[in-house]
Amino acid sequence: MWVQNYTLFIMAKEKTLYVCTHCGQDSPKWVGKCPSCGQWNTYVEQVVRKESPVARHGASILEPTKSQPLTLSDIHGVEEPRIHMHDEELNRVLGGGLVPGSLVLLGGEPGIGKSTLILQTVLKLNDKKVLYVSGEESARQLKLRADRISNETSNCLIVCETSLEQIYVHIKNTRPDLVIIDSIQTIFTENIDSSPGSLVQVRECSASILKFAKESNTPVILIGHINKEGSIAGPKVLEHIVDTVLQFEGDQHYMYRILRSIKNRFGSTAELGIYEMRQNGLRQVSNPSELLLTDEHEGMSGVAIASAIEGVRPFLIETQALVSSAVYGNPQRSATGFDLRRMNMLLAVLEKRVGFKLAQKDVYLNIAGGLKVNDPAIDLSIISAILSSNMDVAIDRDICMAGEVGLSGEIRPVNRIEQRISEAEKLGFKRILIPKHNLQGLDTKKMKIEIIPVRKVEEAFRALFG
Repeated sequence: MWVQNYTLFIMAKEKTLYVCTHCGQDSPKWVGKCPSCGQWNTYVEQVVRKESPVARHGASILEPTKSQPLTLSDIHGVEEPRIHMHDEELNRVLGGGLVPGSLVLLGGEPGIGKSTLILQTVLKLNDKKVLYVSGEESARQLKLRADRISNETSNCLIVCETSLEQIYVHIKNTRPDLVIIDSIQTIFTENIDSSPGSLVQVRECSASILKFAKESNTPVILIGHINKEGSIAGPKVLEHIVDTVLQFEGDQHYMYRILRSIKNRFGSTAELGIYEMRQNGLRQVSNPSELLLTDEHEGMSGVAIASAIEGVRPFLIETQALVSSAVYGNPQRSATGFDLRRMNMLLAVLEKRVGFKLAQKDVYLNIAGGLKVNDPAIDLSIISAILSSNMDVAIDRDICMAGEVGLSGEIRPVNRIEQRISEAEKLGFKRILIPKHNLQGLDTKKMKIEIIPVRKVEEAFRALFG
Protein backbone atom coordinates (compact mmCIF):
# COMPACT_ATOMS: atom_id res chain seq x y z
CA MET A 1 0.00 0.00 0.00
CA TRP A 2 2.83 2.39 0.80
CA VAL A 3 4.56 1.64 -2.48
CA GLN A 4 1.37 2.34 -4.40
CA ASN A 5 0.81 5.68 -2.65
CA TYR A 6 4.44 6.68 -3.19
CA THR A 7 4.12 5.84 -6.87
CA LEU A 8 1.02 7.97 -7.14
CA PHE A 9 2.83 10.79 -5.37
CA ILE A 10 5.74 10.95 -7.81
CA MET A 11 3.55 10.67 -10.90
CA ALA A 12 3.35 13.74 -13.08
CA LYS A 13 0.41 16.05 -12.51
CA GLU A 14 -1.21 18.21 -15.13
CA LYS A 15 -1.53 21.88 -14.37
CA THR A 16 -2.97 24.85 -16.24
CA LEU A 17 -1.05 28.10 -16.28
CA TYR A 18 -1.57 31.46 -17.94
CA VAL A 19 1.62 32.73 -19.58
CA CYS A 20 2.35 36.25 -20.83
CA THR A 21 3.27 36.19 -24.52
CA HIS A 22 5.42 39.31 -24.13
CA CYS A 23 7.70 38.52 -21.19
CA GLY A 24 6.97 34.89 -20.28
CA GLN A 25 5.60 35.59 -16.79
CA ASP A 26 3.19 32.87 -15.65
CA SER A 27 0.17 33.13 -13.38
CA PRO A 28 -2.25 30.53 -11.94
CA LYS A 29 -5.19 32.59 -13.23
CA TRP A 30 -5.88 34.96 -16.08
CA VAL A 31 -5.08 38.63 -15.51
CA GLY A 32 -5.78 41.55 -17.80
CA LYS A 33 -2.53 43.46 -17.23
CA CYS A 34 0.78 41.66 -16.82
CA PRO A 35 2.35 42.66 -13.47
CA SER A 36 5.85 42.08 -14.88
CA CYS A 37 5.93 43.98 -18.19
CA GLY A 38 2.71 46.02 -17.93
CA GLN A 39 1.21 44.81 -21.22
CA TRP A 40 -2.55 44.31 -21.56
CA ASN A 41 -4.34 41.16 -22.75
CA THR A 42 -1.17 39.14 -23.29
CA TYR A 43 -1.96 36.11 -21.09
CA VAL A 44 -2.80 32.84 -22.86
CA GLU A 45 -3.70 29.50 -21.34
CA GLN A 46 -1.07 26.73 -21.39
CA VAL A 47 -1.42 23.18 -20.11
CA VAL A 48 1.79 21.94 -18.52
CA ARG A 49 2.68 18.77 -16.71
CA LYS A 50 4.39 19.64 -13.48
CA GLU A 51 6.42 17.00 -11.69
CA SER A 52 6.68 16.75 -7.95
CA PRO A 53 9.97 17.65 -6.25
CA VAL A 54 10.63 13.95 -5.51
CA ALA A 55 10.32 12.95 -9.16
CA ARG A 56 12.30 15.93 -10.41
CA HIS A 57 15.22 15.94 -8.01
CA GLY A 58 15.02 12.49 -6.39
CA ALA A 59 16.91 13.73 -3.31
CA SER A 60 16.52 16.03 -0.38
CA ILE A 61 17.58 19.63 -0.68
CA LEU A 62 19.77 19.15 2.40
CA GLU A 63 22.03 16.62 0.68
CA PRO A 64 25.49 17.89 -0.29
CA THR A 65 25.85 19.28 -3.81
CA LYS A 66 28.74 18.94 -6.27
CA SER A 67 29.43 22.67 -6.55
CA GLN A 68 30.88 24.76 -3.74
CA PRO A 69 30.95 28.57 -3.41
CA LEU A 70 34.35 30.12 -4.11
CA THR A 71 35.81 33.59 -3.79
CA LEU A 72 36.86 35.50 -6.89
CA SER A 73 40.53 35.08 -5.96
CA ASP A 74 40.16 31.29 -5.99
CA ILE A 75 38.61 31.24 -9.47
CA HIS A 76 41.15 31.00 -12.29
CA GLY A 77 40.04 32.92 -15.37
CA VAL A 78 41.45 31.40 -18.55
CA GLU A 79 40.84 32.88 -21.98
CA GLU A 80 39.37 29.99 -23.94
CA PRO A 81 40.34 29.63 -27.60
CA ARG A 82 37.48 30.58 -29.89
CA ILE A 83 36.29 28.54 -32.83
CA HIS A 84 37.13 30.27 -36.11
CA MET A 85 34.01 30.21 -38.29
CA HIS A 86 35.86 30.91 -41.60
CA ASP A 87 33.59 33.93 -42.03
CA GLU A 88 35.16 37.28 -41.18
CA GLU A 89 31.83 39.06 -40.87
CA LEU A 90 30.41 36.44 -38.51
CA ASN A 91 33.63 36.29 -36.49
CA ARG A 92 33.56 40.06 -36.02
CA VAL A 93 29.95 40.10 -34.83
CA LEU A 94 30.58 37.20 -32.43
CA GLY A 95 33.55 39.05 -30.94
CA GLY A 96 36.37 37.06 -32.52
CA GLY A 97 34.82 33.64 -33.03
CA LEU A 98 32.47 31.16 -31.39
CA VAL A 99 33.12 30.51 -27.70
CA PRO A 100 33.02 26.81 -26.66
CA GLY A 101 30.01 26.06 -24.49
CA SER A 102 28.12 29.15 -25.60
CA LEU A 103 24.48 29.31 -26.70
CA VAL A 104 23.89 31.61 -29.69
CA LEU A 105 20.44 32.66 -30.93
CA LEU A 106 20.12 33.82 -34.55
CA GLY A 107 16.82 35.55 -35.32
CA GLY A 108 15.32 37.01 -38.46
CA GLU A 109 12.30 37.21 -40.71
CA PRO A 110 11.22 34.16 -42.74
CA GLY A 111 13.17 33.86 -45.99
CA ILE A 112 15.82 36.41 -45.03
CA GLY A 113 18.65 33.85 -45.25
CA LYS A 114 19.24 32.55 -41.70
CA SER A 115 19.52 28.90 -42.67
CA THR A 116 21.63 29.77 -45.71
CA LEU A 117 24.08 31.74 -43.57
CA ILE A 118 24.50 28.96 -41.02
CA LEU A 119 24.67 26.16 -43.59
CA GLN A 120 27.31 27.82 -45.75
CA THR A 121 29.31 28.57 -42.60
CA VAL A 122 29.29 25.03 -41.21
CA LEU A 123 30.17 23.59 -44.63
CA LYS A 124 33.51 25.40 -44.35
CA LEU A 125 34.31 23.86 -40.95
CA ASN A 126 36.20 20.86 -42.28
CA ASP A 127 38.11 20.43 -39.01
CA LYS A 128 34.97 20.24 -36.86
CA LYS A 129 32.20 17.66 -36.62
CA VAL A 130 28.88 19.51 -36.90
CA LEU A 131 25.43 18.12 -36.16
CA TYR A 132 22.75 20.04 -38.06
CA VAL A 133 19.30 19.35 -36.58
CA SER A 134 16.55 20.44 -38.96
CA GLY A 135 12.98 20.63 -37.77
CA GLU A 136 11.60 22.51 -40.78
CA GLU A 137 13.28 21.09 -43.89
CA SER A 138 13.94 17.56 -45.09
CA ALA A 139 17.39 16.15 -45.67
CA ARG A 140 16.84 16.33 -49.43
CA GLN A 141 16.06 20.05 -49.26
CA LEU A 142 19.22 20.69 -47.26
CA LYS A 143 21.22 18.68 -49.79
CA LEU A 144 19.91 20.78 -52.68
CA ARG A 145 20.74 23.99 -50.84
CA ALA A 146 24.21 22.76 -49.90
CA ASP A 147 24.96 21.84 -53.52
CA ARG A 148 23.86 25.30 -54.63
CA ILE A 149 25.98 27.29 -52.19
CA SER A 150 29.09 25.11 -51.85
CA ASN A 151 30.94 22.27 -53.54
CA GLU A 152 33.06 21.43 -50.51
CA THR A 153 32.77 18.23 -48.51
CA SER A 154 32.60 18.62 -44.75
CA ASN A 155 31.97 16.71 -41.55
CA CYS A 156 28.44 18.10 -41.28
CA LEU A 157 25.88 15.52 -40.15
CA ILE A 158 22.23 16.15 -41.03
CA VAL A 159 19.32 14.83 -38.97
CA CYS A 160 15.66 15.77 -39.26
CA GLU A 161 14.21 15.62 -35.74
CA THR A 162 11.92 17.68 -33.54
CA SER A 163 11.95 15.68 -30.28
CA LEU A 164 14.43 17.04 -27.78
CA GLU A 165 14.99 13.63 -26.21
CA GLN A 166 15.83 12.09 -29.59
CA ILE A 167 18.18 14.99 -30.35
CA TYR A 168 20.13 14.19 -27.20
CA VAL A 169 20.36 10.55 -28.36
CA HIS A 170 21.88 11.67 -31.68
CA ILE A 171 24.29 13.97 -29.84
CA LYS A 172 25.39 11.13 -27.58
CA ASN A 173 26.00 8.84 -30.55
CA THR A 174 27.85 11.34 -32.75
CA ARG A 175 29.61 13.53 -30.12
CA PRO A 176 29.74 16.65 -32.33
CA ASP A 177 31.91 19.73 -31.84
CA LEU A 178 29.06 22.08 -32.82
CA VAL A 179 25.27 21.67 -32.75
CA ILE A 180 22.88 23.62 -34.99
CA ILE A 181 19.14 23.59 -34.22
CA ASP A 182 16.87 24.96 -36.96
CA SER A 183 14.61 26.14 -35.51
CA ILE A 184 13.92 26.33 -31.77
CA GLN A 185 10.20 26.90 -32.42
CA THR A 186 9.87 23.38 -33.88
CA ILE A 187 11.54 21.52 -30.98
CA PHE A 188 9.39 19.99 -28.23
CA THR A 189 10.01 17.93 -25.11
CA GLU A 190 7.80 15.01 -24.12
CA ASN A 191 7.74 16.15 -20.48
CA ILE A 192 5.30 18.97 -21.33
CA ASP A 193 1.86 18.49 -22.82
CA SER A 194 1.94 21.41 -25.19
CA SER A 195 2.36 21.95 -28.91
CA PRO A 196 5.77 22.83 -30.40
CA GLY A 197 6.39 26.54 -30.56
CA SER A 198 4.32 27.37 -27.50
CA LEU A 199 5.79 29.58 -24.81
CA VAL A 200 6.29 26.75 -22.33
CA GLN A 201 7.92 24.47 -24.90
CA VAL A 202 10.33 27.16 -26.14
CA ARG A 203 11.31 28.12 -22.61
CA GLU A 204 11.85 24.57 -21.33
CA CYS A 205 13.70 23.36 -24.42
CA SER A 206 16.01 26.39 -24.40
CA ALA A 207 16.81 25.92 -20.71
CA SER A 208 17.59 22.25 -21.30
CA ILE A 209 19.83 23.01 -24.29
CA LEU A 210 21.65 25.68 -22.27
CA LYS A 211 22.36 23.15 -19.51
CA PHE A 212 23.71 20.70 -22.09
CA ALA A 213 25.96 23.36 -23.67
CA LYS A 214 27.48 24.43 -20.36
CA GLU A 215 28.02 20.91 -19.02
CA SER A 216 29.49 19.45 -22.21
CA ASN A 217 31.33 22.63 -23.34
CA THR A 218 29.71 22.21 -26.77
CA PRO A 219 28.59 25.39 -28.56
CA VAL A 220 25.00 25.41 -29.81
CA ILE A 221 23.49 27.77 -32.39
CA LEU A 222 19.71 28.19 -32.28
CA ILE A 223 17.79 29.63 -35.22
CA GLY A 224 14.60 31.46 -34.26
CA HIS A 225 11.80 33.29 -36.01
CA ILE A 226 10.56 36.78 -35.26
CA ASN A 227 6.99 37.93 -34.84
CA LYS A 228 5.16 40.76 -36.58
CA GLU A 229 6.49 43.31 -34.07
CA GLY A 230 10.05 42.47 -35.11
CA SER A 231 11.14 40.75 -31.89
CA ILE A 232 12.12 37.10 -31.58
CA ALA A 233 9.08 34.86 -31.26
CA GLY A 234 8.57 33.16 -27.93
CA PRO A 235 8.98 34.42 -24.38
CA LYS A 236 11.38 37.26 -23.65
CA VAL A 237 13.18 34.96 -21.23
CA LEU A 238 14.60 33.16 -24.30
CA GLU A 239 16.85 36.14 -24.99
CA HIS A 240 17.90 36.23 -21.33
CA ILE A 241 18.87 32.54 -21.33
CA VAL A 242 21.22 32.57 -24.33
CA ASP A 243 24.71 34.06 -24.33
CA THR A 244 24.50 35.85 -27.68
CA VAL A 245 21.55 37.19 -29.69
CA LEU A 246 22.19 37.92 -33.36
CA GLN A 247 19.65 39.66 -35.58
CA PHE A 248 19.75 38.98 -39.32
CA GLU A 249 17.84 41.74 -41.05
CA GLY A 250 17.31 43.30 -44.43
CA ASP A 251 14.64 43.94 -47.03
CA GLN A 252 13.87 41.04 -49.33
CA HIS A 253 13.69 43.52 -52.22
CA TYR A 254 17.31 44.54 -51.60
CA MET A 255 20.36 42.33 -52.01
CA TYR A 256 22.05 43.44 -48.79
CA ARG A 257 21.70 41.66 -45.45
CA ILE A 258 22.94 42.98 -42.11
CA LEU A 259 23.95 40.82 -39.15
CA ARG A 260 23.70 42.73 -35.87
CA SER A 261 24.63 41.73 -32.34
CA ILE A 262 21.85 42.64 -29.91
CA LYS A 263 23.35 40.85 -26.92
CA ASN A 264 26.82 39.36 -26.52
CA ARG A 265 28.37 38.20 -23.27
CA PHE A 266 31.71 37.59 -24.98
CA GLY A 267 32.07 40.68 -27.16
CA SER A 268 30.76 44.05 -28.24
CA THR A 269 27.16 44.67 -29.28
CA ALA A 270 28.17 47.52 -31.60
CA GLU A 271 29.47 45.25 -34.36
CA LEU A 272 27.67 44.42 -37.57
CA GLY A 273 28.37 42.30 -40.62
CA ILE A 274 27.18 43.04 -44.15
CA TYR A 275 26.35 40.36 -46.72
CA GLU A 276 25.16 40.40 -50.30
CA MET A 277 22.51 37.85 -51.27
CA ARG A 278 23.37 35.98 -54.44
CA GLN A 279 22.13 32.90 -56.26
CA ASN A 280 24.91 30.79 -54.77
CA GLY A 281 24.50 32.04 -51.20
CA LEU A 282 25.64 35.03 -49.17
CA ARG A 283 28.79 36.92 -50.07
CA GLN A 284 30.75 38.86 -47.48
CA VAL A 285 30.98 42.61 -48.15
CA SER A 286 34.38 43.73 -46.91
CA ASN A 287 34.11 47.34 -48.16
CA PRO A 288 30.46 48.44 -48.09
CA SER A 289 31.23 52.07 -48.99
CA GLU A 290 32.02 51.25 -52.63
CA LEU A 291 28.72 49.37 -52.98
CA LEU A 292 26.54 51.91 -51.15
CA LEU A 293 27.75 54.89 -53.19
CA THR A 294 26.65 55.41 -56.78
CA ASP A 295 27.41 58.01 -59.43
CA GLU A 296 23.85 58.13 -60.73
CA HIS A 297 22.91 61.19 -58.67
CA GLU A 298 25.45 63.52 -60.31
CA GLY A 299 23.92 67.00 -60.44
CA MET A 300 20.72 65.95 -58.63
CA SER A 301 19.46 67.72 -55.52
CA GLY A 302 18.49 66.06 -52.26
CA VAL A 303 21.53 63.74 -51.96
CA ALA A 304 24.26 64.09 -49.33
CA ILE A 305 27.09 61.74 -48.38
CA ALA A 306 27.59 60.91 -44.71
CA SER A 307 30.59 59.27 -43.04
CA ALA A 308 29.07 56.82 -40.55
CA ILE A 309 30.50 54.21 -38.20
CA GLU A 310 28.83 50.99 -37.10
CA GLY A 311 30.91 49.00 -34.63
CA VAL A 312 34.55 49.40 -35.63
CA ARG A 313 33.83 49.81 -39.33
CA PRO A 314 33.56 53.22 -41.02
CA PHE A 315 31.63 53.49 -44.27
CA LEU A 316 30.09 56.21 -46.40
CA ILE A 317 26.37 56.17 -47.18
CA GLU A 318 23.97 58.21 -49.25
CA THR A 319 21.19 60.10 -47.50
CA GLN A 320 18.40 60.98 -49.92
CA ALA A 321 15.65 63.50 -49.23
CA LEU A 322 12.64 64.73 -51.18
CA VAL A 323 10.78 67.89 -50.16
CA SER A 324 7.63 68.90 -52.00
CA SER A 325 4.52 70.97 -51.36
CA ALA A 326 1.83 69.21 -49.35
CA VAL A 327 -0.98 68.09 -51.65
CA TYR A 328 -3.34 67.25 -48.80
CA GLY A 329 -4.09 69.23 -45.68
CA ASN A 330 -1.59 67.52 -43.40
CA PRO A 331 2.05 67.35 -44.56
CA GLN A 332 3.49 63.85 -44.86
CA ARG A 333 6.63 62.73 -42.99
CA SER A 334 8.29 59.46 -43.94
CA ALA A 335 11.73 57.99 -43.17
CA THR A 336 13.25 54.71 -44.35
CA GLY A 337 16.32 53.48 -42.48
CA PHE A 338 16.27 56.43 -40.08
CA ASP A 339 14.37 57.29 -36.91
CA LEU A 340 11.26 59.28 -37.84
CA ARG A 341 11.15 61.08 -34.49
CA ARG A 342 14.73 62.27 -34.91
CA MET A 343 13.95 63.48 -38.41
CA ASN A 344 11.05 65.54 -37.03
CA MET A 345 13.43 67.02 -34.47
CA LEU A 346 15.89 68.01 -37.22
CA LEU A 347 13.05 69.61 -39.20
CA ALA A 348 12.12 71.65 -36.12
CA VAL A 349 15.75 72.79 -35.80
CA LEU A 350 15.77 73.88 -39.44
CA GLU A 351 12.60 75.90 -38.98
CA LYS A 352 13.38 77.43 -35.59
CA ARG A 353 17.13 78.06 -35.77
CA VAL A 354 17.77 78.53 -39.48
CA GLY A 355 14.45 79.99 -40.62
CA PHE A 356 13.39 77.55 -43.35
CA LYS A 357 9.62 77.08 -43.49
CA LEU A 358 8.95 73.36 -43.86
CA ALA A 359 5.68 73.12 -41.94
CA GLN A 360 3.61 72.90 -45.14
CA LYS A 361 6.01 70.62 -47.01
CA ASP A 362 6.04 66.84 -47.48
CA VAL A 363 9.41 65.43 -46.42
CA TYR A 364 10.58 61.94 -47.43
CA LEU A 365 13.90 60.55 -46.26
CA ASN A 366 15.72 57.41 -47.37
CA ILE A 367 19.02 55.76 -46.47
CA ALA A 368 20.26 54.20 -49.72
CA GLY A 369 20.89 50.47 -49.85
CA GLY A 370 18.21 49.44 -47.36
CA LEU A 371 20.42 50.12 -44.34
CA LYS A 372 19.22 51.13 -40.90
CA VAL A 373 21.71 53.54 -39.37
CA ASN A 374 21.67 54.71 -35.75
CA ASP A 375 24.83 56.79 -35.85
CA PRO A 376 23.99 60.40 -34.78
CA ALA A 377 26.86 61.66 -36.94
CA ILE A 378 24.65 61.50 -40.04
CA ASP A 379 22.46 64.34 -38.72
CA LEU A 380 24.42 66.91 -40.71
CA SER A 381 23.96 65.03 -43.96
CA ILE A 382 20.25 64.58 -43.23
CA ILE A 383 19.53 68.29 -42.89
CA SER A 384 21.84 69.06 -45.83
CA ALA A 385 19.94 66.67 -48.08
CA ILE A 386 16.60 68.12 -46.92
CA LEU A 387 17.73 71.67 -47.58
CA SER A 388 19.24 70.68 -50.94
CA SER A 389 15.92 69.22 -52.06
CA ASN A 390 13.97 72.19 -50.72
CA MET A 391 16.08 74.71 -52.65
CA ASP A 392 16.62 72.31 -55.61
CA VAL A 393 20.37 72.89 -55.44
CA ALA A 394 22.73 69.94 -55.78
CA ILE A 395 25.58 69.28 -53.35
CA ASP A 396 29.02 68.78 -54.87
CA ARG A 397 29.88 65.14 -55.48
CA ASP A 398 33.35 65.43 -53.91
CA ILE A 399 32.18 66.55 -50.45
CA CYS A 400 30.99 64.47 -47.49
CA MET A 401 30.17 65.31 -43.89
CA ALA A 402 29.91 64.03 -40.34
CA GLY A 403 28.36 65.78 -37.35
CA GLU A 404 25.58 65.62 -34.80
CA VAL A 405 23.04 68.42 -34.75
CA GLY A 406 21.85 69.79 -31.41
CA LEU A 407 18.58 71.49 -30.60
CA SER A 408 20.18 74.92 -30.58
CA GLY A 409 21.55 74.41 -34.10
CA GLU A 410 25.13 73.65 -33.05
CA ILE A 411 27.23 70.93 -34.69
CA ARG A 412 28.27 68.63 -31.88
CA PRO A 413 31.48 66.56 -32.00
CA VAL A 414 31.42 62.90 -32.98
CA ASN A 415 33.66 60.01 -32.01
CA ARG A 416 36.48 58.43 -34.04
CA ILE A 417 36.75 61.31 -36.45
CA GLU A 418 40.11 60.14 -37.84
CA GLN A 419 38.62 56.90 -39.14
CA ARG A 420 35.78 58.79 -40.79
CA ILE A 421 38.21 61.17 -42.50
CA SER A 422 40.52 58.39 -43.68
CA GLU A 423 37.58 56.45 -45.16
CA ALA A 424 36.45 59.54 -47.11
CA GLU A 425 40.02 60.18 -48.27
CA LYS A 426 40.42 56.56 -49.40
CA LEU A 427 37.29 56.79 -51.57
CA GLY A 428 38.48 59.94 -53.33
CA PHE A 429 36.52 62.70 -51.60
CA LYS A 430 38.25 66.10 -51.66
CA ARG A 431 36.41 67.90 -48.83
CA ILE A 432 34.75 66.87 -45.58
CA LEU A 433 32.68 68.87 -43.08
CA ILE A 434 33.39 68.02 -39.45
CA PRO A 435 32.49 69.67 -36.12
CA LYS A 436 34.93 72.38 -35.13
CA HIS A 437 35.44 70.82 -31.70
CA ASN A 438 36.88 67.68 -33.33
CA LEU A 439 39.90 69.67 -34.55
CA GLN A 440 41.43 69.58 -31.07
CA GLY A 441 44.28 67.09 -31.10
CA LEU A 442 43.74 66.21 -34.77
CA ASP A 443 46.84 66.12 -36.98
CA THR A 444 45.71 67.45 -40.35
CA LYS A 445 49.13 67.81 -41.99
CA LYS A 446 49.26 64.21 -43.24
CA MET A 447 45.73 64.29 -44.60
CA LYS A 448 45.26 65.01 -48.30
CA ILE A 449 41.57 65.82 -47.95
CA GLU A 450 40.43 69.40 -47.21
CA ILE A 451 38.85 69.61 -43.76
CA ILE A 452 36.13 72.24 -43.25
CA PRO A 453 35.32 72.77 -39.54
CA VAL A 454 31.83 74.08 -38.78
CA ARG A 455 30.33 75.19 -35.48
CA LYS A 456 26.73 76.03 -36.44
CA VAL A 457 24.25 74.77 -38.99
CA GLU A 458 24.43 78.13 -40.80
CA GLU A 459 28.18 77.73 -41.32
CA ALA A 460 27.69 74.29 -42.82
CA PHE A 461 25.06 75.63 -45.24
CA ARG A 462 27.34 78.48 -46.31
CA ALA A 463 30.15 75.99 -47.00
CA LEU A 464 27.80 73.78 -49.05
CA PHE A 465 25.71 76.31 -50.96
CA GLY A 466 27.71 79.52 -50.72
